[in-house]
Amino acid sequence: MNRTLAIIKPDAVAAGKAGLVLAHLEKSGFTVRAMRLTRLNPEQARAFYAVHTERPFFQSLVSFMTSGPCVPLVLEADGAVPKLRQTIGATDPAEAAEGTIRALYAESKERNAIHASDSDENADREVAFFFSESDLLAL
Repeated sequence: MNRTLAIIKPDAVAAGKAGLVLAHLEKSGFTVRAMRLTRLNPEQARAFYAVHTERPFFQSLVSFMTSGPCVPLVLEADGAVPKLRQTIGATDPAEAAEGTIRALYAESKERNAIHASDSDENADREVAFFFSESDLLAL
């Protein structure tokens, strides 16, 4: 089993869709190992998305991710990273496959309901950003 990080983003939380997203993830075969409701401050958002610092969308991403509560999750499944990327769909919900989380719940390319780690290395870094090893449930 592998772990990955997902974040139910502020748009989905504000729209009351966090439970639907979580249910979708569980129906897709993921086990939740850790979860919390939090609100990122600007410093945390800048640190988490530091890889995008030079990108033109960086400041709007920080503003969006600090606009309301979000739900970071540690998910476990065989091949967790690619499986989650397939489950959530393309960044732009207009391009996301039918039945994916973004096709169902995202508002736009920028307000796209959920974040998912894009590699095993980033998953490890991102999980550690939000959770200590003692936070992770071992069943």
